[in-house]
Amino acid sequence: MNISTSPPLHARGLHKSFHGRSRVDGVGFTIASGRVVGLLGPNGAGKTTTIRLLLGLIAADQGEALVFGRPYRDLERPATMVGAVLDAGGLHPARTGREHLRIAAARADVAPQRVDVVLAEVGMTADADRRSGGYSLGMKQRIAVAAALLGEPKLLVLDEPSNGLDPAGMRWLRDRLRAFADAGGTVLLSSHLLSDVQDIADDIVVIAEGRVVADVTLADAVATASGDLEGYYLQVTGIAGVR
Repeated sequence: MNISTSPPLHARGLHKSFHGRSRVDGVGFTIASGRVVGLLGPNGAGKTTTIRLLLGLIAADQGEALVFGRPYRDLERPATMVGAVLDAGGLHPARTGREHLRIAAARADVAPQRVDVVLAEVGMTADADRRSGGYSLGMKQRIAVAAALLGEPKLLVLDEPSNGLDPAGMRWLRDRLRAFADAGGTVLLSSHLLSDVQDIADDIVVIAEGRVVADVTLADAVATASGDLEGYYLQVTGIAGVR
């Protein structure tokens, strides 16, 4: 399959169980290039498991997950295709932000010169040589985004990226992701918070109890619920009586 003409992400009939309990039950959706897609759902709905399946971090029991037409494991130099932000708190506290990025660049076979470039892109040049143990969560998040950008990927995948961020950090993240998509990139942003996606998303995929219950444009979702995205979300997830 031609990577240049394949959708950035395609999932079909994904199933995954842990210890006999189904976490993902037939999930399927396709993401088009140049879009910001919000992957929404309550805590425990299966969002993180779906992302791990898409990125080849765990194997599906059934179904397929394709990144630019191929399983993630079959991508050549995957860092140049996909950047992922899964755990901003996972930095080694004794390493500086710059050291973390240099290690990530070497592992991804990316030119070391990219480290300074991405530090500037995320506004961390001045703090790059501080140990990450002294970083705020927002600073750690910026380093995580910088690591995802090292390979100049065409796709960014982020799982609950705003956890612990203050309003300024959330605004920075939204602006950065929107700019990435406006420049031709594609973004999959997983969250249980509508506020994370409503200002930047083009489309939303909603998961509840391991199943896709909605796959629509944000505009259509809002129009369906008379301008109320929260009302639409609560309706499709089956918790319309909870506010």
